[in-house]
Amino acid sequence: MDWVTPLSPDGGPRYLQIADLLEQAISEGTLHPGDRLPPQRLLAEALGVDLTTVTRGYDEARLRRLLEAYGHRGTYVSAPPGELTQWVDLSMNIPPAPAQVDLSTLLKQGLSHLATRSDVNLLMTYHIGGGSPTDRLAAAQWLSPMFESVETSRIVICPGAQAALAAAILTLTQPGDTVLAESLVYPGLRTAVQQLGRRIEPVSGDEAGMLPDALERACREYGARLVYINPTLQNPSARTIPSDRRRDIVEAAARADATIIEDDPYWLFADNAPAPLATLAPDRVFYISTLSKCLSPGLRTAFVVLPDAAIEDRFLSAMRSFALMAMPLATALVTLWIQDGSAQALLAGVQAETRARQQLAAHIFPNPERSTRRQGIHIWHSLPNHWEARDLARAARADGLAVTPPDAFYLGPGKPPSAIRVSLGGGRDRNQLSTALRNLAALLASKPAERTEVVI
Repeated sequence: MDWVTPLSPDGGPRYLQIADLLEQAISEGTLHPGDRLPPQRLLAEALGVDLTTVTRGYDEARLRRLLEAYGHRGTYVSAPPGELTQWVDLSMNIPPAPAQVDLSTLLKQGLSHLATRSDVNLLMTYHIGGGSPTDRLAAAQWLSPMFESVETSRIVICPGAQAALAAAILTLTQPGDTVLAESLVYPGLRTAVQQLGRRIEPVSGDEAGMLPDALERACREYGARLVYINPTLQNPSARTIPSDRRRDIVEAAARADATIIEDDPYWLFADNAPAPLATLAPDRVFYISTLSKCLSPGLRTAFVVLPDAAIEDRFLSAMRSFALMAMPLATALVTLWIQDGSAQALLAGVQAETRARQQLAAHIFPNPERSTRRQGIHIWHSLPNHWEARDLARAARADGLAVTPPDAFYLGPGKPPSAIRVSLGGGRDRNQLSTALRNLAALLASKPAERTEVVI
């Protein structure tokens, strides 16, 4: 019973804590498939709870497919389901499903509320504006941790961050113009820039982020007036730009008369995150906050804080050229969830699950020199000398794992860093993620197989 630790008085329902203890012990390898669990009465005495609580905890663990009961023979840790050995996607950056929040129930309740208390015809027709006053007020409430206050007239509701990025690029640049970014950058930006007939060029940086002097030089060299920055738990490096560097970047952009797109999807995962650049220079920054990375991609909702309410018509006109509107039903659901607290409860569940998965990753990849900070929904893992990133990605795929090599993010110059991004939200649960990460760790520790030619 080494896996048994005291329950927390503030940790939620005790039966769920018991199921979480079991899941954590299985993920960390303290309990193994086939291990017999202690009798429920013995566990109840050890934890100081009643027998019914332990029974409910075991039932919950069985629902999570962690345990199997065999009557008088006892209860045993389940063997991993077959799909664990088939395919686990560690390449897609999505928030993990929270263990203690029933998203299905939230969705059913929210849609039922909208169907009975809203005008369904309004939910199913065109909404070509940037959100109703109620929607914008809810967005301002959601953004309050980042901004002490923000005028609702500056907020626009968009169908996801990618649409917001493309609309901002169309609004602020002309074909052939250059957009500046760090050498490691979100791949969706590069796609948008290229598809819209613009150019993208890297700006030098260090461990604290983009270098202000290099930014000014690049603005002069390329005649660039638009800069993209992902400042908090950056994708893929997981680095957060500190406050003083943010201030220097904003001042450098002002001297170069450049506008900044601040793409900030991970701010709510960071401990003591610095204030956004948009709070330092609100008239120079397009701030984008998406719910896809902190709640659910299916909501397809992002909030944009414009540098000036007067630019809204141009921005919405640009967005309507490829995405007419944010989906009214999704926007209404998001607004309802923010108003009734469901969005905050879901966020708390995702944050808790993210911390647990980061702890799991830290246990499996303990070397801090190879894996980046233990926050957010991905890690950036440096490769041992015997692996090339592309070879490792191919070998992982052959083992049923998908990871993202660095050339997906790298703008240059020179060779990309020898590292991979490992996303932690793709596993169905921690048990599946643990198996996938352990398989990846074993692959990293092994040597690449020699290629052989088949001659017939």
